[in-house]
Amino acid sequence: MTNNSDWLEHSVQVEVEVPMETVWSLWSDLEQMPRWMKWIDSVQVLEDNPDLSRWKLASSGFEFSWISRILKLVPHQIIQWESVDGLPNRGAVRFYDRHGSSVVKLTVAYDIPGILGKLMDGLFLGQIVESTIQADLDRFRDYALKIQN
Repeated sequence: MTNNSDWLEHSVQVEVEVPMETVWSLWSDLEQMPRWMKWIDSVQVLEDNPDLSRWKLASSGFEFSWISRILKLVPHQIIQWESVDGLPNRGAVRFYDRHGSSVVKLTVAYDIPGILGKLMDGLFLGQIVESTIQADLDRFRDYALKIQN
């Protein structure tokens, strides 16, 4: 069976000089995420099912939306998700307590529809995505430091 799409995966991380409690409280409140994730327009947790959230991505003329389901949530350790509708993606945010500082590691995988993948050479697209999510984590670090002080 031929597959018309390819999953691309990226991992980036950042060390933040704030306690794990602060880092966790920010990431576990999904609706705050657009504050540091520039390409995420909005996140809305569904009232009738808090495991599900509606995401909207808007970037230079593109707009995508999807519904995400939390697969695994271990406080101070991991939030893992997959999309159940819309833009196919999955990933995890992992947290490492360095006692006084915290490491946040974000892994994102997404499905590129065949024709789109050919139009945007995978390597080029990959570099854009990686630098974008690294910039998001850097912004998160700045944001966490700011609210910490």
